Amino acid sequence: MIQKASLDFLKDLKENNNREWFHANKKRYDAFREDYQQLVQDFLTAMTERDPALRHLEVKDCMFRINRDIRFTKDKSPYKTQMGIWMSTGQKNTNLAGYYIQIEPGASFLTGGVYWPDAADLKKIRKEIAFFQEDLEEILHGEPFATVFGDLDRNEENQLKTAPKDFDKDHPAIEYLKLKYFTATRNIPDKMLTSRSLVNDTCDQLIALKPLTEFLNRALTS
Repeated sequence: MIQKASLDFLKDLKENNNREWFHANKKRYDAFREDYQQLVQDFLTAMTERDPALRHLEVKDCMFRINRDIRFTKDKSPYKTQMGIWMSTGQKNTNLAGYYIQIEPGASFLTGGVYWPDAADLKKIRKEIAFFQEDLEEILHGEPFATVFGDLDRNEENQLKTAPKDFDKDHPAIEYLKLKYFTATRNIPDKMLTSRSLVNDTCDQLIALKPLTEFLNRALTS
């Protein structure tokens, strides 16, 4: 579970996202960071039981700095207003598929897969889908994925209007080949954030992504 004080800190930071306020509330941030670290450890413990391939991970591999990279964005707000937790067999700064939890009042979610792969990795994934579409369909239509997530994420930003280069427009998996990233997402309601069952309930849903992450990693590493 997450301490209410941590959620209050995130709400207040969102309304006062500047260095002066942050430094004036340094003690609150220190308590928030301690709670954040404990939450990451709790998730790691629970997920490692479900997916032993994550057992090499440490807390520092899975959490993020609160400072935003503002070099290439118009939004110059210096701080992130959420807790992010990334767990992958390839660790945080690699391109392998994994599991992600974002805690932000009013906008919390869990997700997994590969988000915005570079051109070379995108082609690898598309080739895997083209040659092994039955494997992907078995994952997406099977349990527990179908019940927990329904399908891969789709939106106008994420999907080409036509077949990608070098792929047949009549391929039976064309709707998946058109995707630019390969994730599945489920919202986490605010009422769950301070529940004692938050970690276990979230991990029970996240583990439904394991066959998908293995399929994507097979593409990226073969």
